[in-house]
Amino acid sequence: MEESKVARAKELGNRPVGRLLAEYALPSIVAMVASSLYNIIDRAFIGQVVGAEAIAGLGITFPFMNLTGAFGAAVGVGASTAISVKLGQKDYDAAENILGNTVTLNLLLGVFLGGICLLFLDEILYFFGASSVTLPYAREFMQVILLGNVVTHMYFGLNAVLRASGKPRQAMLATILTVVLNIILDVIFIWWWHWGIRGAAFATVFSQTIAMVWQLHLFSNKNELLHLKRGIYRLRSRLVKYIVGIGISPFLMNVCACVVVIFMNKQFLRYGNDLAVGAYSIANSVGMIFVMFVIGLNQGMQPIAGYNYGAEKWERLERVLKLTILWATIIMTVGWLIGMFLPQYCARIFTTDPELIRLSIEGIRIDLLLFPIIGFQMVTTNFFQCIGKVKISIFLSLSRQLIFLLPLLFLLPLRFGLRGVWMSLPGSDFIACVVTAAIMIAFRRKLKKYKQKS
Repeated sequence: MEESKVARAKELGNRPVGRLLAEYALPSIVAMVASSLYNIIDRAFIGQVVGAEAIAGLGITFPFMNLTGAFGAAVGVGASTAISVKLGQKDYDAAENILGNTVTLNLLLGVFLGGICLLFLDEILYFFGASSVTLPYAREFMQVILLGNVVTHMYFGLNAVLRASGKPRQAMLATILTVVLNIILDVIFIWWWHWGIRGAAFATVFSQTIAMVWQLHLFSNKNELLHLKRGIYRLRSRLVKYIVGIGISPFLMNVCACVVVIFMNKQFLRYGNDLAVGAYSIANSVGMIFVMFVIGLNQGMQPIAGYNYGAEKWERLERVLKLTILWATIIMTVGWLIGMFLPQYCARIFTTDPELIRLSIEGIRIDLLLFPIIGFQMVTTNFFQCIGKVKISIFLSLSRQLIFLLPLLFLLPLRFGLRGVWMSLPGSDFIACVVTAAIMIAFRRKLKKYKQKS
């Protein structure tokens, strides 16, 4: 039995890379797109049933969600990458202890962060750009989400570990279960029971709770290579540092997203109004569908790249990188085509308000303007994280979401007004892609030397 479990882990270094990427990425893509779709359905229910102001209020919660998600990513993504590398090094005891430490860290962080944010909820929401109109909607939503914060952390963390331990299909099924339950509960809570925006939050927390129980059941199977057992939950400083050291990159990515949305909301309010914030929420939702495709690809690449980097199989490492970039570019180009030629249909999914539709159409076209090249930047950033090149990954994350975006966000509106706020998004995308290409060229030269030594 032990030999068969080890053999499944070794497949990451032996089977054809293209088949492995398909096997690992497709479930992740389905899971991520499904996750994105249920967020869209949440917003569509809220926009159509509650109203345009509620959509704007929900937009205020985006940075809050990114902030809490940043801590979950630091643990979940860091642990899953660490497990992949340890499996590649055949250090199975360390991989199992990382699983236990992941559970403990998610529990502690979820309770602590949720409690602190609840104490200062209104102040945080005002800081994130809420107005007197949007604050009640944002408060109602986040009160429920923060009460279930520990569930959210645990659910996403365990799903990441499922993928890293060779179970992408189960990770996909956990997400699909969450999506289906969320949609059903949206209908009940928002449409039938008229709970409004609070109903959407309850639907999210309840569905994640049920999925988390199933995940814990999977990890309780003693026949699996990685499973929950006594002795692995005590926090070990060496493992915690290893997890957080790798997870710091996705943590900063989420924090950057939080900071960016705060400034975006404030600039939209300054040069527009609450409906402009709502339009940004809609445009962001449309673009996020295709971003989730690429995130799914990245999650599929992660265990393959991590294992083969640990095993020093450079040809396979390069092969999985090229394939992931190719498919990411195709996906984002499809997103660009939809954004350029069908934005009106996308906007009407969320609202019937004519002014909000008009603002959303313009925003979608500008926001998705450079999507065909963003896939490359996202994959490359994640690749460096997968192989433990944390500093490079952090820099590339910061470059697109913070270093180049914030200056443009304040300079362009001075000349172009509200349109300048939108233009800052593709502007930073372009500069970040140029920088990423230069760094990748330098790394390819190093990789060539590694291959020659091997």
